Amino acid sequence: MKISLEHISKKFQRYWIFKDITYNFSAPGSYALLGPNGSGKSTLLRLIAGMQNPSKGKVVHELEGRSIVDEGIFEHISYCAPGMEIIEELTLREYLDFHFNFKKPLPGFTVSHLIETIGLGAAAEKPIGDYSSGMKQRVKLAQAIFADTPALLLDEPCTNLDQAGVAQYLQWMDRYSGKRLVIIASNDEREYSFCKEQIRVEDFK
Repeated sequence: MKISLEHISKKFQRYWIFKDITYNFSAPGSYALLGPNGSGKSTLLRLIAGMQNPSKGKVVHELEGRSIVDEGIFEHISYCAPGMEIIEELTLREYLDFHFNFKKPLPGFTVSHLIETIGLGAAAEKPIGDYSSGMKQRVKLAQAIFADTPALLLDEPCTNLDQAGVAQYLQWMDRYSGKRLVIIASNDEREYSFCKEQIRVEDFK
């Protein structure tokens, strides 16, 4: 998969968050969007994911040399961010069954296998609303990392994770992201230490 930013800029009210970014992301590859809080990392990641539109310029998504129409972007990109909603009234098993009706899991994974892989088997039949913040973050990461998509976009992926959770995240990324396009928005080096390319958003003010 390839995602091209063509002179994109984003403005909120009277203020430009960033200006005139031109960049190509392609798989396999790992990229980090860096900058302090408020620099526009999360906004840029949402633009790349097709969740928002730039104020100027355009974002082009391609798969095997063909452009993807806007309504088709969702099926090719997995996304995780601290503020994203999950259905807390559902149990983990119900939630993953629901999620993987829309996206296939990675080859060889069933929902039961995935629950054991993420270490939440004992809580599989409990409502997600009863989970700790760290457990909820593991669920958010799992629904993205273990979906069979060519692009994986993660915003501050280690939010609310303890040391064991961070180690688990890094293990998943090492095992399951090698052939994909991976883009991490972060200011925490633990989250993006494996990324080969770095883009500093504040360079585009």
